[in-house]
Amino acid sequence: MITVFDSIADDLAEHGYAVADQFLSQSEVNAILALDEFRNGLAEFKKAGIGKQQDRQINEAIRGDYIKWLDKNSAPAPAKLYLDRLSKLVEYLNQSLFLSLKDYEVHLTIYPAGSYYKRHLDQFKKDDHRKLSVICYLNNDWTEANGGQLRVFLPDGEKEFLPIAGRLICFRSDQIEHEVRPANRERLSLTGWILDQHADLRHL
Repeated sequence: MITVFDSIADDLAEHGYAVADQFLSQSEVNAILALDEFRNGLAEFKKAGIGKQQDRQINEAIRGDYIKWLDKNSAPAPAKLYLDRLSKLVEYLNQSLFLSLKDYEVHLTIYPAGSYYKRHLDQFKKDDHRKLSVICYLNNDWTEANGGQLRVFLPDGEKEFLPIAGRLICFRSDQIEHEVRPANRERLSLTGWILDQHADLRHL
């Protein structure tokens, strides 16, 4: 896993984003998909909003996903394994890139078929503590025909990445605008942010 961490650190330093396939193994992905939260579908999730706290609003014309926040202390074992790996990545990035990252926040995410998230930055205007966005996909047997690409907008053009199972994508929250393209099937992920302060758990 250190080799994967090293590759992520190098690509973040050089390009501002990194892609690591098989960050989660197939068996680890399947264990997360077997959790009651995902098996019960949207019954366990809340409609995602835009903005933070008082400024938060629901706007389905901009984003159509549903989320369920994970608590590091009570997350079920398959999700805890991912969170622990993320903790090790944070530690490695601090050592290799001399960052001052302190914590992270993660939610389970479901995009129903046909939903999307329009172009945006992940860092809030009034809260600049999100430093890195990190997404791990959970979609088995995903193909180009399914759509649902993550499109990132870079100085030298656009790039698109399929949300295939086990793939981790990490990028600068304050610099890289991105969007989620519509898919023709449900699209699942672990979506989170690495922070330069301890996570505010009031939204759990």
